[in-house]
Amino acid sequence: MQKRSLGSLQVSVVGVGCNNFGARLDQSGTDEVVHGALDVGVNFFDNADIYGGTQSEVFLGNSLRHRRDEAIIATKYGMGGVGDTQFSSSPDYIRKACDASLARLGVEYIDLYQWHFPDGVTAAEDMMAALHDLIDAGKIREIGCSNLTAEQLREYKVAAGSKKSFVSVQNQYSLLARDPENDGVLEACDEVGLGFLPYYPLANGWLTGKVDPNEPMPENIRLASMSDDRKAHWHSEGIRNKVSSLLAYAEEINTPLLTLAFSWLLSHHQVASVIAGASSRAQIQANAAAATTLPLEVVAELNRLTA
Repeated sequence: MQKRSLGSLQVSVVGVGCNNFGARLDQSGTDEVVHGALDVGVNFFDNADIYGGTQSEVFLGNSLRHRRDEAIIATKYGMGGVGDTQFSSSPDYIRKACDASLARLGVEYIDLYQWHFPDGVTAAEDMMAALHDLIDAGKIREIGCSNLTAEQLREYKVAAGSKKSFVSVQNQYSLLARDPENDGVLEACDEVGLGFLPYYPLANGWLTGKVDPNEPMPENIRLASMSDDRKAHWHSEGIRNKVSSLLAYAEEINTPLLTLAFSWLLSHHQVASVIAGASSRAQIQANAAAATTLPLEVVAELNRLTA
């Protein structure tokens, strides 16, 4: 499994999104996915304190108990709404949240500690100072962020001063959601030295190759359970037409749509790892196998089909 750099970290180009742990998966199911990932060279696990009602970190920590040195653990703070988590970026809260995540994970340090969502209140300098204190204390190795604009990425680079700044940004990006190309975030990644971590890389399930836009929607997938306002976009005729075109092209070049979705993202040098959830060993193996190098003409055609 190829690896790319996030600061001092070397992360596999395919990562595991941990939001299934403690929700759809119990401890046994989590063990199957985590050990299956490690066995095929996937070392990057992306968690958050709110996933699985705060139990995802517990389950991941249990699964890694005897394999901690094989894994890069990322988790997040500041989204709020579950258990003792808060929608806050205050220095006091960050320290408490980090200690709580360390306890749930059962580890001495977090490899990548990510800011989940801006609170719109805390000064950049204050938050960065709190994160630097955690780095100095050996509780975290690198810091990252999520859901930030290009302007904010530059702001926090300045706020970090001569000390460590964010090494990653996690925003939505896929063949069906190409905003980072147009909102300046990919450009800012190059400018301030960030790796990009796409979330929803499979566009809520459209890019798995298992959903036919011309057939009734399966009831047990994310696309079917969306709120009405999200369905207005993700179930639209425009999205369905693009998916139809992608499925036809995948068949034409005899390449799974899953492979095209993962590998198109990885064709962008800013992308460090494509993070996707998995609910079985077979699924994580399929995700790992989907990372390859696409011919330039294939990348160009995918760009055209989803422009």
